[in-house]
Amino acid sequence: MPSKSLPSQSSAKGEDMKELIAAMPQQLAEAQRIFESAQLTPTDQQFENVVVVGLGGSGIGGTILADIMQKHCQKPILSVKNYELPAYVGDKSLVIASSYSGNTEETLMAIEEAQRRGAHIAAVTSGGKLREMAVENGWNCILVPGGNPPRSMFAYSFVQLLNYIEFYGVAQIGVKEQLSAAANLLEVEVDSIRTEAEDLARYLHQRIPAIYVADGYTGLAWRFRQQLNENSKMLAWHGVIPEMNHNELVGWAGGNNTIAPVFLRNKSDFDRNQTRIGINEEIVQKHTTVREVWSKGETRLQETLYLIHLTDWTSFYLSELNGVDIEEIKVIEYLKSELAKS
Repeated sequence: MPSKSLPSQSSAKGEDMKELIAAMPQQLAEAQRIFESAQLTPTDQQFENVVVVGLGGSGIGGTILADIMQKHCQKPILSVKNYELPAYVGDKSLVIASSYSGNTEETLMAIEEAQRRGAHIAAVTSGGKLREMAVENGWNCILVPGGNPPRSMFAYSFVQLLNYIEFYGVAQIGVKEQLSAAANLLEVEVDSIRTEAEDLARYLHQRIPAIYVADGYTGLAWRFRQQLNENSKMLAWHGVIPEMNHNELVGWAGGNNTIAPVFLRNKSDFDRNQTRIGINEEIVQKHTTVREVWSKGETRLQETLYLIHLTDWTSFYLSELNGVDIEEIKVIEYLKSELAKS
């Protein structure tokens, strides 16, 4: 494990992100209040499917929503991170646009296509073109606070997605009660979460993280990887068990200690996957050290939010160890500027 100490001082921007990460329990509560105060128009329409359109920090909530709802929703929920929609999207579809800025090119083009196909559209945004479209077309639209990096506003957008699912009668999981329990859990466990996150950051420092989860937590692993990419300026990959057992596990024959595997574990993981993870760790340990991180919580939603908070902190501590500007995303800004020319 690297012995480098975490810096005692952060940049101003680092302090801003630190405060945003620390505020996740309060963000969950405030996001619920935002939903409850929103003026939404109900519908009697019965939907055959749900599609959440969004990318990056705005879109990861859709992936996690699909994971959470696997055992609760009898209608398929798909997260789309592209310009195009599946052929089945039509007038019996609920399409939710999630764009923090309201100007995400891919999301706007996909929503225009959803509109042409007659889908029922709802939105989550802080403004921009998406808000204008929602007002013009009379779509339900929930406004969240703007002015921050989308990845730091995960709680605001994700809570709206959860509530939309209940509002439209797609599934019921007791969102308000579960979010309250999750926020309380994060507040009670704040010290242990930050201690474990700091230790995990030291384990990952100057190595390539390989993030593993059991099926049902794909969005969690994806979110952690995204946070490492953007906050910590690190490459990483993630795999899902049992699928990775049928391919990637063989690749560990070429593994070494430059790679840092992390198994994000939950007591709700399917029992056969629990067994598989134990065997996976035994195999991988022949090539490098292995780290387990266990969630806390009584439901999949609570477990997921617990580990999101812990891994968000990990990405912050790694930004400190790496000596990088946690908010800088110049390469993405360059990409957008080049696309705007065409």
